[in-house]
Amino acid sequence: MQSNESRLERLKALVDVLPLQPGVYIYYDVNDVVIYVGKAKKLRNRVSQYFFNKTQTAKTQLLVSRIHNIKHIVVNSEEDALLLENNLIKKYKPRFNILLKDDKTYPWIVIRNERFPRVQITRNLVRDGSLYYGPYTFSSHIKSLFETFSSLFSLRTCNYDLKPDLIEKGYYKCCLKYHLGNCSGPCIGGISEEEYGQSIDNIRRILNGHTSVVVKDMKAKMLAASEELNFELAAIYKNRIDRLSEYQARSVVSSSSNFNADAFAIYDDENTNETYVNFIRVVEGCILQSFTLEFKSNMSDSREEILSHAIVEVRDTLKTLSRTIFVPFMPDVEFANISFIIPQTGDKKKLLELCEKNARMYALEKLKHHTFLRGRNSHIDLLASVQNKLQLPTIPRHIEIFDNSNTQGEYPVAACVVYKDGKPSKKDYRLFNIKTVEGPDDYASMYEVVNRRYARLVAEQQPLPDLIVADGGAGQMESIRQATEDALGLHIPILGLAKNDKHSTNELLIGFPPKHIEIRRTDDIFRFFAGMQEEVHRSAITFHRKKRGKSIATSELDEIKSIGPQTKQKLLQHFGSVKNIGKATAEELENVVGKAKAKAITDYFSRPKT
Repeated sequence: MQSNESRLERLKALVDVLPLQPGVYIYYDVNDVVIYVGKAKKLRNRVSQYFFNKTQTAKTQLLVSRIHNIKHIVVNSEEDALLLENNLIKKYKPRFNILLKDDKTYPWIVIRNERFPRVQITRNLVRDGSLYYGPYTFSSHIKSLFETFSSLFSLRTCNYDLKPDLIEKGYYKCCLKYHLGNCSGPCIGGISEEEYGQSIDNIRRILNGHTSVVVKDMKAKMLAASEELNFELAAIYKNRIDRLSEYQARSVVSSSSNFNADAFAIYDDENTNETYVNFIRVVEGCILQSFTLEFKSNMSDSREEILSHAIVEVRDTLKTLSRTIFVPFMPDVEFANISFIIPQTGDKKKLLELCEKNARMYALEKLKHHTFLRGRNSHIDLLASVQNKLQLPTIPRHIEIFDNSNTQGEYPVAACVVYKDGKPSKKDYRLFNIKTVEGPDDYASMYEVVNRRYARLVAEQQPLPDLIVADGGAGQMESIRQATEDALGLHIPILGLAKNDKHSTNELLIGFPPKHIEIRRTDDIFRFFAGMQEEVHRSAITFHRKKRGKSIATSELDEIKSIGPQTKQKLLQHFGSVKNIGKATAEELENVVGKAKAKAITDYFSRPKT
């Protein structure tokens, strides 16, 4: 194997024969894979800095340690070198380069290459002769454009291949849009190809930023219609002019400015090592387009280098040919026939500030989106850990937990709490009155409730849970197993939350016979099930107290023979509780139910209670 010293000596010999001309240099690793592509005004001087400069960053040192071969391509200018470098980076995606993060697809507006062209939104660029405008970073912009087009021009949306002979023969049938006045009906000869083409030309002018030309043309037609006393047609043109002027006003930079330029601004996110470059295209003083690029820097690339890459990428992708570009600082490459301006005041300075704001807001929106996804996926990650810890066959995305509640066997109830994707699904909670069990028998109560729950789910063909949790130890787990496996033939994993002498959950049990799960009380999994246990306990206790309170209120008032259901309801609504009724004075009672019934109530509550 070649030593590091001999490798460096061989590479330095390659550097010594590089030309002093503009070009691109390509670094290869030991497997002949491209790991870095760079540009240079003088190839030999630039590449030698990697091998003869002793003050290198850690990333540069790592790159040099991986280089095993160097190749180069000579070009005519530094701008040509930048263009070639950009293309090679997109082709090879070297791990040490500035990489354009182009994994997303943005929408474009396309004018189809066909007779009576359709105007559509697409995310796929197909080189079929159609005209594409964009891309558009923000959906609000493209939506605004389409609303403008829909209000101005009655374009077709059908996918008919409109052939002249078939139109003449009446082969096609018009759709509902035509009857609503939203389509000019080219399929039935409702508009000539020349007249339809005028609408398409106007759309092209608007998309190219020449909205004022369209407005001027419509004003001329409006005046001509008025002179011919065709006021209905003149009103149509007036409405179109108003809508177009409204759209134009939304995108104007300044009412006093009328210039054509591109603007670039850059924003660095130090936390993610990503750089955002926003581009704004201005035509006739109006913002025509805004677009944000994301770059991932793997080396110590300067902001000037990233800005140069962004300018090349935008001009190549969007085919913008502006001769004036506003920038916050000068790029590291001189471009032919392009004037770079760093605005200091006025509307052009405000435009650059808007550009930087767009880049910053784009990064913030991306951060919010990722935070939302992390929050949503964190529950799934936790459930995956639960599956691994409990050795379950699937991720338990649907979990149900049961708990009983009674007072020495009186007013027995139970609750079933449902968790889906790690969060409570309150619409699926269920409460049960115990019907077949006499006395305080928690095991029999658990059997009854679980059997009723899953017998019904099976009968209604509803989805079954991935895991059942018992608020108790081995005894409760066995009751659930008998109710599901023995009685219904269901095989659903069962987890037990066993408690210690202080009635505090201290261990997790799984399987039959139950096995102890080694887990700390501070573990996220333990806390997850502890929270689930608190939720089902709260539901069961609340239901039990409600039932007990209702029963007590009913039995107390039922002892008074002259008090019927309507009177009881009236008393409870007025006084709020049986206890308050017993404390009320005779006069207060008389005001609600009359003298006779008030006397019966006071007599009842004044008697000694046994």
